[in-house]
Amino acid sequence: MTGATPRQLDYWARLGLVCPRARWGERFFSFSDLVAVETLNRLAERRVPARRLRRVMDTLERQLGQVRAPLASLRVSIHGSRIVVHEPGPRGRPIEPLSGQFVLNFDTAPLGQKIRALGERTAEEWFEFGMTLDGAPETMEQAVEAYQHAISSAPDWAEAHINLGTALFQLERWEESRKAFSLAAELDPASALAHFNLGCASDRLGEPEAAIREFRAAILHAPQMADAHLNLGLVYEKTDQGADAMHHYGLYLRYEPNGPWAEFARRKLETSRPEASSKVTPFRQARP
Repeated sequence: MTGATPRQLDYWARLGLVCPRARWGERFFSFSDLVAVETLNRLAERRVPARRLRRVMDTLERQLGQVRAPLASLRVSIHGSRIVVHEPGPRGRPIEPLSGQFVLNFDTAPLGQKIRALGERTAEEWFEFGMTLDGAPETMEQAVEAYQHAISSAPDWAEAHINLGTALFQLERWEESRKAFSLAAELDPASALAHFNLGCASDRLGEPEAAIREFRAAILHAPQMADAHLNLGLVYEKTDQGADAMHHYGLYLRYEPNGPWAEFARRKLETSRPEASSKVTPFRQARP
């Protein structure tokens, strides 16, 4: 309905630009969220990174002394690479929060002065460009290139490594995928997502002990990460550690009581008869 991809929605939710409610393994978006998504889509088309908008909003809140305002309640304008936000209220003046300067009202400026094209893409722009490409198999190679450009400009950005690994995984370039996830985990040891994806890549490469280690690390940093409990249970089963597998199936049901995998876990607990599976559930992308 909005044209946004699931990866973009995940990323914007991690940045706190949209705030969907989670229930029954699904996400529910309010009307305000949809208005915010429309704004984010518009900015993405103008190659304005979402992370820059998040910094703009954080700065605006500090300057105005307000609690966090939802994106849907703000008027956002673009002038070149600058993001201009109108102060709340009917007479709110346009301000560029990162500089703290008030600016001319662009609504009355000539069209040619309102928006100008940006120059070379920044790391953030390459990252978000990659997210527009990695949703389809036919553009996955281009997505890899986009994320590599982002990393060349920002080598310490863990999320860029995570998304690069995800695209490589989709292309069945398993070893390259694992290296990307491993770098992400080194850069951000507290990233449950990096450890989870590294566990998936390790399992696909036939290294169950490494997979167990990484899924446990993901759970350490995100105890309610249901998929990590499920995948850990699957790998425990494959390595004949049935009691540990049942324990994590139970934890999966605690955090994700509905859906096909919940039924799978419930049957496992009811029968207590291991059924080794050759695959873990799909990894997640840095769809913050």
